[in-house]
Amino acid sequence: MAFELPPLPFEKNALEPHISAETLEYHHGKHHNAYVTKLNDMVAGTDNEGKSLEEIIKTAEGGLFNQAAQVWNHTFYWNSLSPNGGGEPTGELADAINKAFGSFEEFKSQFNAKGAGNFGSGWTWLVKNSDGSVEIVNTDDADTPIAHDNGQTPLFTVDVWEHAYYVDYRNARPKYLESIWNLINWDFAAKNFAA
Repeated sequence: MAFELPPLPFEKNALEPHISAETLEYHHGKHHNAYVTKLNDMVAGTDNEGKSLEEIIKTAEGGLFNQAAQVWNHTFYWNSLSPNGGGEPTGELADAINKAFGSFEEFKSQFNAKGAGNFGSGWTWLVKNSDGSVEIVNTDDADTPIAHDNGQTPLFTVDVWEHAYYVDYRNARPKYLESIWNLINWDFAAKNFAA
């Protein structure tokens, strides 16, 4: 069965003024959709047809890995955002962040620095380690924590490819990263932390 572009979990204008409908039109409607289309073209008639995204990501290399991982990463990113997001996490996730970073403000500062310093195209993640601790991880290009059997569970991600922010922020990635905190879906992150 062919992969499909998942609908956004919110209306295209729901993240304004932080992320514009125009950005989502391009980012979801063009970029994410192109990864889905190319992935379907690459798996058609091969042993990978019928496999899950996760199965392909764990075994593929090169172009096939890139397409599958970008489909997964983008879907995860949309769910990491919410028009009702922002604020601070609560409960066990908040405790884990405070234990790892000392405070939520210090966590935000380190996350922004790591995201701004993620050279070129990539993703910045908050992950849960197998021991229950959390850390900030950068991945390059299409790479994703789920590709590596290292016990890391993604909690949320921020896309730092230029197409994620160029329409709204031009080349000012730090301004985009500062603004994204108004949208982080802590309910989604907490569910991932508890899983």
